[in-house]
Amino acid sequence: MDLAAYERRARSKRCFVCAFLAGEPGFEHEVLHDDGAHVAFLSRYPTMRGYTLVVPRQHVEDVVRDLTPEEYLSLQAVVHRVARAVGDVTEPERTYLLSLGSMQGNAHVHWHIAPLPPGVPYDEQQYHALMAEHGIVPQTPQQIAELGARIRTALSTL
Repeated sequence: MDLAAYERRARSKRCFVCAFLAGEPGFEHEVLHDDGAHVAFLSRYPTMRGYTLVVPRQHVEDVVRDLTPEEYLSLQAVVHRVARAVGDVTEPERTYLLSLGSMQGNAHVHWHIAPLPPGVPYDEQQYHALMAEHGIVPQTPQQIAELGARIRTALSTL
């Protein structure tokens, strides 16, 4: 992965989430859930198998100030449900849920669902495990599609 190119893209004026939702070429993702208000999709740069992002369709940049309590709770209900399905498929030791991003790039509110695989040494867990600098999971388009199908099946049973 070319981290410098990723950073340049993240800092560009175009919101990657809005570009993805608009169907712009180069911003495709494997969609796991779409209820009209929120979308969950597999990360293109996963540091763990099943690494998923959940976003509101509406472009909002501050999870506290831009969402009403009801909108926040609705988003969190989707995060919880998708995290359960991701966990059912990936069987993690722990599932990290966090909202990251920066006003300098990737400002659209998005939640990360990061399923930590069993057996990762303690000093390689938590933030270390989330950092692309430590490597991303190589996956073919077919593997991504198969994983997406398994997670969608798990979602359908919740």
